[in-house]
Amino acid sequence: MSSTEDNHKKFRVFITDWSFDNIDVEKRLLNSADAEVIALQCKSAEDVIAAASDADGLLVQWAPITADVVSSLHKCRVIVRYGIGVDNIDLKAARSRGIPVCNVPDYCIDEVADHTMALALCLARQVPSVDRRLREGVWKLIPDRRMSACREMTFACVGYGRIARAVLQRARPFKFRLATYDPYVSRSEVEADGVVWMSLEDLFVEADVLSLHSPLTEGTKHMVNAARLRCMKKSAILVNTARGGLIDTHALAVALREGIIAHAGLDVFEEEPLSREHPLFSCKNALLTSHVAWYSEASLRNIQELAAFEVVRALRGEPLKSRVN
Repeated sequence: MSSTEDNHKKFRVFITDWSFDNIDVEKRLLNSADAEVIALQCKSAEDVIAAASDADGLLVQWAPITADVVSSLHKCRVIVRYGIGVDNIDLKAARSRGIPVCNVPDYCIDEVADHTMALALCLARQVPSVDRRLREGVWKLIPDRRMSACREMTFACVGYGRIARAVLQRARPFKFRLATYDPYVSRSEVEADGVVWMSLEDLFVEADVLSLHSPLTEGTKHMVNAARLRCMKKSAILVNTARGGLIDTHALAVALREGIIAHAGLDVFEEEPLSREHPLFSCKNALLTSHVAWYSEASLRNIQELAAFEVVRALRGEPLKSRVN
């Protein structure tokens, strides 16, 4: 498609930022809906305002879509986030302007669940520390820390959505006791699945593995803080593959160094990339990965295609599949 032909398209869809190898899928699908695709790499709200005020649709990865950005969009029909979380988009501002915000809730469920279990099992079996010890020339048949059998441990999820349920399904064959807390899911539904329903306070006290699967909101920001970490078992493992802001990571680093909890497995962080000066890097009992839990070659294809299809539906005036505001 030549730029001259693009200029005669009916709609203009801006991709504010993207980290994929290419955006061929989006271009193909959006061009078929009579839309020109303008690919940007915006780092700030000001970047988006300067470039995309005449957008008919926005595809967003990490760029901040603030109230100021929303107010600059004078004909936007939809904002679609590449991913599940939408905490970088001001939903209230978009709703007040009548602009639907959509996410992609049904991709990478298996990938994130698999990654969560990989972190949890590696730490439960103390694989990183034993590997490190062996490479240092120490051959011992017993780990340095106490180790319980999985069948003696409670695997608890904060949240009981798609990913949390997939995680607990994976934990079941290892004979963990399964537990969860979710204010939006009834106790009867949880218990019908053979999972123990607990209050949030009890979950922190009783969990041997505590895995976070909540959205990031004003109410959930830093739900894991110094006070709650002190409520956990000294042998507890904390896993986060959801949103980085759920944890006060500086408080977590203190808790790991002082032995308040035993281990943490983290794939997401409040600020990404994680600064090399962050105290978590000095915690040998922290297993850190670089926001890769979502990834497989299949999930990469899915997120680009599903996000573009949602924009196409908006441009055509068709019902949206995953509006969140």
